[in-house]
Amino acid sequence: MPQLRLYNTLTRQTEPFAPAAPDGVVRYYACGPTVYYDAHLGNLRTYVFTDVLRRTLQLLGHPVRFVMNITDVGHMTTDQDEGEDKMALAAARERQSPDEIATHYTGLFLQDLDRLNILGADTLCKATDHIPDMLSLIQKLELRGLAYVRPSGVYFDTAAFPGYGKLARLKLDAQEAGARIEPHPDKKNPHDFALWKLAQPNHLMQWDSPWGRGYPGWHIECSAMAMKYLGETFDLHSGGVDHIPIHHENEIAQSEGATGKPFARFWLHAAFLQLDAAKMSKSSGSFLTLTQAMGKGFHPLAYRLFCFSAKYRMPLTFSEQALRAAQKTLQALWNDVRFLPEAALAGEEPFCAGYRQRFLEALADDLNLPKAVAELHGLVSEAHRTKSYRVYTTLLEMDRVLGLDLGKVREQGKDLPESVRELVRTREEARRAKDFARSDALRDEIAKAGYLLEDTPEGMRWRKA
Repeated sequence: MPQLRLYNTLTRQTEPFAPAAPDGVVRYYACGPTVYYDAHLGNLRTYVFTDVLRRTLQLLGHPVRFVMNITDVGHMTTDQDEGEDKMALAAARERQSPDEIATHYTGLFLQDLDRLNILGADTLCKATDHIPDMLSLIQKLELRGLAYVRPSGVYFDTAAFPGYGKLARLKLDAQEAGARIEPHPDKKNPHDFALWKLAQPNHLMQWDSPWGRGYPGWHIECSAMAMKYLGETFDLHSGGVDHIPIHHENEIAQSEGATGKPFARFWLHAAFLQLDAAKMSKSSGSFLTLTQAMGKGFHPLAYRLFCFSAKYRMPLTFSEQALRAAQKTLQALWNDVRFLPEAALAGEEPFCAGYRQRFLEALADDLNLPKAVAELHGLVSEAHRTKSYRVYTTLLEMDRVLGLDLGKVREQGKDLPESVRELVRTREEARRAKDFARSDALRDEIAKAGYLLEDTPEGMRWRKA
């Protein structure tokens, strides 16, 4: 297997990766959603990336212990400490309790993950289930002189932590108060952030603490849960690029401040999904959900394949035209697999080894999905060109990472007689060559054999005439 190399935001370098623990298990934490609204396609691009990373690790022989959080309290309308709690706003908007809001949108999020073939977390942890862990972590910071109490809350003292700013490369001494973050009367420094929020009696979610009733800051939640399940130092932490300057920077400060140890060894970040030049976001109102895309006739896995058209660290511009092209490509791939001859299901052609090796090398090169997918298409094309079809085993191995249901669609077509399968495969080759007269003639021949063909968002379907 090739050596996996990943771009580490912390060092700004692509580095060889191997798990640190002697048991060889990769300990991986990914920032999950704040469950106050539907996830949009931009959010889901990050989770597709997370899933591909996890699957790649497994394909390359590394077991993974994967933890993701659900934020159901403490995330303000800005990523800093300003505004209102997003969960409280959603509760008022929909006239439900915060718990009902969290349960509803967590269910929709998990449904989206399932539709996209994103593997479930080994541990999916809710912030509100881990308040004691957060309080314990804040007390450690207070004992180390890294936290101070004000009427509005308990804050992390960024000036007392020498490494603050290392992830985002912030130069705090060169920034005037309020240049990036609005000054706050209770903060010593504009970059200080809330560990525990106090003095908000109307807030719908509150817990007792050594400093008074209140609720946790957003950043402390991920630190407490990550270290609870993965230890004080673990291998991988991922999220969107918007997490770098504030959320992940603050996670590092409070975690390493409390333990004196490195927090995550590798930090990986997915770039935005864009509409024209702007990112897709809920705050702007410019977004599309997976359910809405499905309502327009798109298959969820067409969006998964669309995500593979750019490297995860590069912005990806969304359009329905591009998604439609991805769907057409996916349907063609499904048809290729569905109509492979029975003899192609065991063994492999000699040329498969080269495609497999190049596919693995592309993944190992910081998850170069465009190149990896090109190798898959190259394999299928060579099978058609040479009429040598024993490629199914190799395609299934590739699909362990790509997650495009290649094995599933083959199972769906197993009841088709081999004689009709051969006619359909020949018709697909004619369509690929744009020989539409031959394609129409073969459709008629297939109909005479007793089967009608129909193209759908799920690929070609057939039924007995």
